Amino acid sequence: MADSILTRTVDRIKMVGPRRAAALKELKIITIQDLLYHFPRRYLDRAGLRPAGTCLHGEVVTLQGTVLSARNLRTRRGLTVTRVTVHDGLGIFEAVWFNQPYLKKSLTPGTKLFITGKVEKNFGVTQVVVEEYDLDNGGDSLNTGRLVPVYPLAGRLTQRQVRTLVKAALDAVGEQAADFLPEELLQKHALPPLGPALSAVHYPDCEDAAVAARKRFIFEELFLFQLALALRRRNLTRCKKAHAYLPNGSILSAFKSQLPFQLTSGQVKVWKEISRDLESPSPMNRLLQGDVGSGKTVIAAMALLKAVESGLQGALMAPTEILAEQHFLGIKEAFGRLDVEVALLTGSTGKKSREELLNGVRSGRLKVLVGTHALIQDNVEFQRLGLVVVDEQHRFGVHQRATLQHKSWRPDTLVMTATPIPRTLALTLYGDLQLSVIAELPPGRRPVKTFAVLPSALNKAYGLVREQVRQGRQAYIVCPLVEESEKVDLKAATELAETLASGEFREYRVRLLHGRMKAGQKELIMESFRCGETDILVATTVIEVGVDVPNATVMIVLDADRFGLSQLHQLRGRVGRSIHSSYCILIADPKTKEGRARLKAMVSTSDGFALAEEDLRLRGPGEFYGTRQSGLPEFKIADLVRDGKVLLAAREEALTRVQEDPQLRGSEGRLLLKEISARFGSAGSYIEVG
Repeated sequence: MADSILTRTVDRIKMVGPRRAAALKELKIITIQDLLYHFPRRYLDRAGLRPAGTCLHGEVVTLQGTVLSARNLRTRRGLTVTRVTVHDGLGIFEAVWFNQPYLKKSLTPGTKLFITGKVEKNFGVTQVVVEEYDLDNGGDSLNTGRLVPVYPLAGRLTQRQVRTLVKAALDAVGEQAADFLPEELLQKHALPPLGPALSAVHYPDCEDAAVAARKRFIFEELFLFQLALALRRRNLTRCKKAHAYLPNGSILSAFKSQLPFQLTSGQVKVWKEISRDLESPSPMNRLLQGDVGSGKTVIAAMALLKAVESGLQGALMAPTEILAEQHFLGIKEAFGRLDVEVALLTGSTGKKSREELLNGVRSGRLKVLVGTHALIQDNVEFQRLGLVVVDEQHRFGVHQRATLQHKSWRPDTLVMTATPIPRTLALTLYGDLQLSVIAELPPGRRPVKTFAVLPSALNKAYGLVREQVRQGRQAYIVCPLVEESEKVDLKAATELAETLASGEFREYRVRLLHGRMKAGQKELIMESFRCGETDILVATTVIEVGVDVPNATVMIVLDADRFGLSQLHQLRGRVGRSIHSSYCILIADPKTKEGRARLKAMVSTSDGFALAEEDLRLRGPGEFYGTRQSGLPEFKIADLVRDGKVLLAAREEALTRVQEDPQLRGSEGRLLLKEISARFGSAGSYIEVG
């Protein structure tokens, strides 16, 4: 909003002193614009005024009347009850307040007022226990006799105070709220102009007016954000990178020829998209999305080799040491046969090895570096970094990814995730990235048979584990999330592993894996499981992502209703990685409707994208994707689940606008640009460009 009055601090409104300004700041309300964009979360219908005699016992109603008398009574327990006799035009009722004796002085006979409260009818007498009241002075009541807004609150602020402040802000702004949305957009989507919409969203005359106003602000918020992403994407494609790639050469051909399988059609399609991006003069910024086990790592390896044979270096960053080590072992074995040296850098890398490794990267001798966030430390300097691959990117903060990119001048960036992302969320999180999806699983993979059973069937599940281990297979048993305490979870996991090793599975080799182990210890345990020296791995969710042991065919998740859908799907993805039949047994007795819905969804489909849509519906975008961690903006009124269709419409409008006015230099564009800058700044981007 370009208007100066809207950008003034909220203490310019009467009734806002330092203390109230501090309370408003807790709600992130700094300016008058912030206050007017603090939207009601719902409305109370206090518009239907009726005589007290027609109301039913237990109803919450709004009544209008004139005070006849008022008196204070003391109860035996020391409570003060204020009883006010009110005439509503047809009959008499009593309004009742507790512990507010001062009201007697202000509610003198003849005072007109609105009252909202719960009706109680006893022995022919109607009384109303008052929740809220307002004096009827002939003006516009904010708290009764209408659709009344209910706001999110913080600190000591009350609903009455916020309503009064919002009304004061609306009066102060008056006709000065010039609209920044083009007139043509308002007409096309039947949206009210800004000024009337602000009035109607806070104090609507009727429900239809509130709906129309909210529709305008939902569209506005999504349109501005999509416009910001469209501009960013355009700016990225206009950048020129300092390095160039050679066409696919002998190293890449040799790598493909040594693969023990044929690439799927999905992998071939995605590789063409990535290869085309790498060979273009602009830096690649692409998201590679594929369900668990779809073969994303092979594509990443091919991209890294293409960088190497073009004289460039590549870096692959993973969120955990276990995943980084697994990537390293897989790539090292394949690249070693091609005389391409790969190194691993994590927080556990020894001082001597670290120095040697850093020298190799600095000199350009070391071509591929795999690691955790240790890659972004200041002393890691590349000679010619061309490609950055970030795996399971949602585990990193935005700035961590940006820091790795800034190790070079506009490197190509490939962001990978095995967490299927619903389309509406992908367009919001990654509107500035090109999107590639590997939809199918590699040949030979079999769907995992999934069952949700009560804890009473646990012995049967353990019987399945014994049967599979006797056949030479292996199993995971995942401990429940006891509470938000790593220590408590660790204790539970340790006790379970000891109990199983000495009881149910005493004839088998049982090991424990958890996140607080040292990296070397974790790797030893994982290696013993990978090479078949451990039969049953009891683990916390440290194994959720990336662990690849094809011989494991059983996944048991204890107290499965404590996990989110995407987490359960990731855990299930640890099995079903070979031609053998695999099983996922979810042990749970869910007490909530949402818990039962999650388990039902897991049993009914193995489609990660369908599960992601359901997870988003059940939990909302903030919980699904960690709002603060991911860079997902905190929308004030839009909801990505509810407003998916509006998002798609807003995106189309944003893309059209940028196509017609690429730098938003026209008069309408300049207004939009100013509002985008004020509203979002650089929010919502995964790929920061220096």
